[in-house]
Amino acid sequence: MRQNGESPTNILSSSRFSLKEIAPKTDNQEKVFDYFDDGKQLLLHGTAGTGKTFLSLYLALDVVLNPAGPEDPNKIYIVRSVVPTRDMGYLPGNAREKTKVYEAPYASICNELFGRGDAYDILKTKNMVEFMSTSFIRGTTFNNAFIIVDECNNCSGHELDSLITRIGNNCRIIFSGDMKQSDLTKEQERAGLKDFIRVINNMPDFAHVEFTPEDIVRSRLVKQYITAREKLGIHL
Repeated sequence: MRQNGESPTNILSSSRFSLKEIAPKTDNQEKVFDYFDDGKQLLLHGTAGTGKTFLSLYLALDVVLNPAGPEDPNKIYIVRSVVPTRDMGYLPGNAREKTKVYEAPYASICNELFGRGDAYDILKTKNMVEFMSTSFIRGTTFNNAFIIVDECNNCSGHELDSLITRIGNNCRIIFSGDMKQSDLTKEQERAGLKDFIRVINNMPDFAHVEFTPEDIVRSRLVKQYITAREKLGIHL
């Protein structure tokens, strides 16, 4: 919480608001850091609980809060589809209230990375982080931005095409997701996602890191469960 009536600006520049330093815990996590340091855009795909979203947001925050130059991104956009209710018609309230529920994981990560419960709210107040639904991506152009496309497994090929073709100058982008957790029900949408990944894998500016059950860091129980599920060939 704020102390002595401090404004978000003062908090952001104070020692009480500093990003924790994170080190990779698995070989594939180390690949993410290495590719990122080499200037690659990233596709992080694979097993749940491997830290894909956590690493994506950490890398984005590190760049935005510690810019190396004026051309570095100065804002983070967290973008995701709101499947299975992509039109958000089943949730009460206005657009901001409807998307709030989808922001909870990112608030939790930010609060953990800064060690304070108001970190995400401060970053949003400073306009350094913005959550967007793919429902409202049309007409947008990203410049000097770090874009995290989270849960890309729930984006159709059309949504992903719309996103990547809106990338302007001085941007970094990370696609993160797991095809095995896709909520897409139409085969055409699933095929579009697979085709998009094929395209990404043929772009020299991108690096693709495929996470496996060996990379699970969430908990021992999660690792046991997913390992057993895959051993039995059960895909839910």
